[in-house]
Amino acid sequence: MCEKVGKLTVYFDNPFWVGVFERIEDGKLSVCKVIFGAEPKDHEVLEFVLKHYSQLKFSSPVDVKVKKEAKNPKRIQRQVRKQSAQPGIGTKAQQALQQQREENKQIRKVLRSRKQEAEKQRRYDLKQQKRKEKHKGR
Repeated sequence: MCEKVGKLTVYFDNPFWVGVFERIEDGKLSVCKVIFGAEPKDHEVLEFVLKHYSQLKFSSPVDVKVKKEAKNPKRIQRQVRKQSAQPGIGTKAQQALQQQREENKQIRKVLRSRKQEAEKQRRYDLKQQKRKEKHKGR
C-alpha cells in the first residue's frame, strides 16, 4: 500500500523566512527548501503551495521510518503546539537537504569543467586558424 505524507515547516532563519517541504512516499523522505523573504501570512503560504507545489525541486529520496499518528484530537493539538515551539527542521530533512546540495554541487562542477574545456578548445582552434592564415601568404 502506498502511503504519502506531506509536511511544511516555516521558520525564521535570519534574515529570511524559510519553508521546508517534507514529502514521504513509500518510506522515502524527500525535501525541498523555499525562501519566502518577509514573514508570510497563512493565506500567502496556502496560495504558494497551491500554485507552485508542482514546480518544487525535491531532493533525492532518503529511507525513513514512518510512525503512525495518534487520532486523538487533543493529543494532536498538543503535538502541534509542541512542534511550533521547536525551531528548525528535522535531522532527516537536514540530511536530505545536504544531499541535494552535494548533488547540485557535483552537477555544477561537471558543467563548469565542460564549459572550460570547450572554451579552451575554441581558443586553440582560433589560434590554429590564425597560424594557417599567416602561412597562406596573405
